[in-house]
Amino acid sequence: MTPNAALPWAAAWRIARRDLNRRFRGLRLLLVCLFLGVGALAAIGSLTAAIDNQLSAQGQTLLGGDLEVEVWQRPLNGDETAFLQRFGTLSPGLRLQAMASSGDATIPVELKAVAPNWPLYGALLLDGGHRVGAPPPGQAWIAPGAAERLGIGPGATLRIGTAIVRVGGIIAEEPDRLSEGFQLGQTVIVPLDLPAAAGLTAPGALYETKTRVRFDQPANPQEVEEALLARFPEAGLDTRTRDRASPGAERFVGSMGEFLSLVGLAALVIAGIGIGGGVSAYLEGRRAGIATLKILGATSADIARIYTLQIGAAALAGAAAGLLAGVLVTPLLARALGALLPVDTGVVLAPLALLRAAGFGMLVALVFAAPPLIAARDFPAMALMRARIDPLGGSRWRAALRPVGLGLLGVVALAVLGSRQPLLNLMFLAGAAALLALLAGLGLLIRRIAARLPRPRDPILRAGLANLYRPGSATTSLVTALGFGLAAFVLLAAVQTSLDANIRRSVPERAPDYFVLDIPRDRVAQFRGTVAATAPGATIETVPTMRGAILAYGPKGNQTRVADLEQIPEGAWALTGERGLTYADRLPAGNVLTEGKWWPANYQGEPLVSVDADLADAAGMEVGDMLTIGLLGVERQARIASIRRIDWESLGFNYVLVFSPNTLSDAPHNIAATVDLPEGAATGPLLRQMVRSFPTSSVIEVGPLLTQAREILSQVSLAILAAAGVAVLAGIAVLLGAIAAARAQRTYDSVILRVLGASGRQVLALQLAEFGLLASLLALVALVLGSALAWIVIVWQFEFDWLPDWPRVLLTLAAGLALVLLFALGSSLQVLRARPAQTLRTL
Repeated sequence: MTPNAALPWAAAWRIARRDLNRRFRGLRLLLVCLFLGVGALAAIGSLTAAIDNQLSAQGQTLLGGDLEVEVWQRPLNGDETAFLQRFGTLSPGLRLQAMASSGDATIPVELKAVAPNWPLYGALLLDGGHRVGAPPPGQAWIAPGAAERLGIGPGATLRIGTAIVRVGGIIAEEPDRLSEGFQLGQTVIVPLDLPAAAGLTAPGALYETKTRVRFDQPANPQEVEEALLARFPEAGLDTRTRDRASPGAERFVGSMGEFLSLVGLAALVIAGIGIGGGVSAYLEGRRAGIATLKILGATSADIARIYTLQIGAAALAGAAAGLLAGVLVTPLLARALGALLPVDTGVVLAPLALLRAAGFGMLVALVFAAPPLIAARDFPAMALMRARIDPLGGSRWRAALRPVGLGLLGVVALAVLGSRQPLLNLMFLAGAAALLALLAGLGLLIRRIAARLPRPRDPILRAGLANLYRPGSATTSLVTALGFGLAAFVLLAAVQTSLDANIRRSVPERAPDYFVLDIPRDRVAQFRGTVAATAPGATIETVPTMRGAILAYGPKGNQTRVADLEQIPEGAWALTGERGLTYADRLPAGNVLTEGKWWPANYQGEPLVSVDADLADAAGMEVGDMLTIGLLGVERQARIASIRRIDWESLGFNYVLVFSPNTLSDAPHNIAATVDLPEGAATGPLLRQMVRSFPTSSVIEVGPLLTQAREILSQVSLAILAAAGVAVLAGIAVLLGAIAAARAQRTYDSVILRVLGASGRQVLALQLAEFGLLASLLALVALVLGSALAWIVIVWQFEFDWLPDWPRVLLTLAAGLALVLLFALGSSLQVLRARPAQTLRTL
């Protein structure tokens, strides 16, 4: 081998392997950091891929067809039915709220009336393993919760409305349950003709027709959907295809997956700081060995190969452990979400997700490990020997530009490829880079300010202040590490307290006990009398209710047809499908007029309507514009008289559109009511009496709904907190890395001070003073950074209100400061154990 020839890779590996500790001593921080970041990304990617695959593979089964068409308060008419029959087999069905009773027990149920050929795909599974389809005439399949609350089983009789059916079996698995959405009661599946026979579909009754289509020939569902809506643009039809079998689940998975991926990236970025610190500490510990190799003739390229192999081996081990942990934890996450989403609870292998996670980990390791490695490679042997008194600086940063730049390009490429929201990922990476630059700049600023401050009289404080700017000071790396670490604590506290406050506010403890639907208009007085006689002191509110679709809006003679819109304006969700409509003489409680005026009592002039302010802003509606709706196939027009702000957090009747009575009162409709019982009153007697007196009305119990909503929100909250916890763990690892990176220099300082006569207590106080000064200075920075990140998570990502509990946030920050000092104390105790004579012989 010629004198300047690079050491072969095989020889470099032999040297690296001999020097590399079997347990990776000195590189364990790199292992931990990569394990956390790669493990989080692997678990998140595997779980998201598993759910996406299930939603895609089971789209037909989840939807119950290739295409679903929904419309309120009517079946599809002849033309609509004939159009759909051109493409395949139809399976009509009804969905409505009803009451089911057996003996003295009564419960609200979600009635699902299905055709004999239901389900078009898949099969319903009953207890005992029987695979069945639609129930035979006179029978019903009921959910386990309904059977438990009614105290009945197969063979028992059940009253629904005015009809009597026999329980044919208990539902174990419902194929299209996920696509049905949020339940307002336990499911009861009955034959298609039962609702009409039970008097539940009389004119004005609130029910939804769902017609599923199974294509006879291969067809594009989106093209059929577009053709249907183009043929019947104003029929108020809602449609879904097998590719969008459960839009709510897909949105939830998309939002959570993107958020969790960002958390995984955040953990990797934070951990990257720890990787840089850990590699610096490791190479500092190998300083003498590197210098010796160079004296013996090793070139810079040889040094680079040897230590790149060592660090690369440790990085591969950490990434592999993270991948394994991510794969193993995915079944646990799947079981936790099994009740909410379709996901395989076994081991899931998603090769692309795992490769992406490993790629992120190795690239981040490259970005943060390259600078210290290149610094150690390029410095001459004598400079390495003098490192204690002439520390290795950043003068070689230009040499690190190429590997760092390539690593960053790779991170950006992975962030864009395979992401649902590449722009969001790019913004996140840009923000992370800006934060790193900000903290690094802050570290330099602290050093300069500390150098110009007056010297304290106390020698400990004076020495602690000097440590912030002396040659070889680790202030810049410590500021970066402490800033990210403490910000992670603030992030967790702010996210947790905001989520808790949102759950408490959006799901109030006190709400009406019952919502009652489909009260006949001519029996409202009787309904009030029944409630008053059974539950004296109960509060009753009633409103007319019906369903209709917005067809057009805008200035008279120049209205915008909703069917002509290429895209629904963001936030104008009320323009899609049919929505609840009502009329009123007075402004509804909890509403505030922002523009226009309310019509007077007994108004008989031009038809008027009041519009929700959010819809008006999103769609560009103004007072004086005309609004056209479709109600039971008939177009009606009204002028926008006012715009009002709705208190959506109140659990009462909130309607986007409220009309003057003369606009809608002649249309067939029923009345809805809320019943609020006196505190402590029993709910059972009133429920049974309402079923006996009003068998065709539907009662919804609010208490179980609130419990269900709290459980769902709590699960989301737990998932967010668990993900944020990964970032906090990474922050803790970074703190440890920053302290470990400076340990060798502090050992040297401690020995010199002790040789000069300093006591162990004074050395310990000096270490705590330095960390205490830095941590105190960074507390405000961490509060601002952590709060800003938490605001992005709560308000921007999940669209919740920003409601942090600041005392708890500040208390958490204080706990983080205490943790920093505890780590500093632990590190200092190890430094104090160093023997001066032995340490000085290594210089």
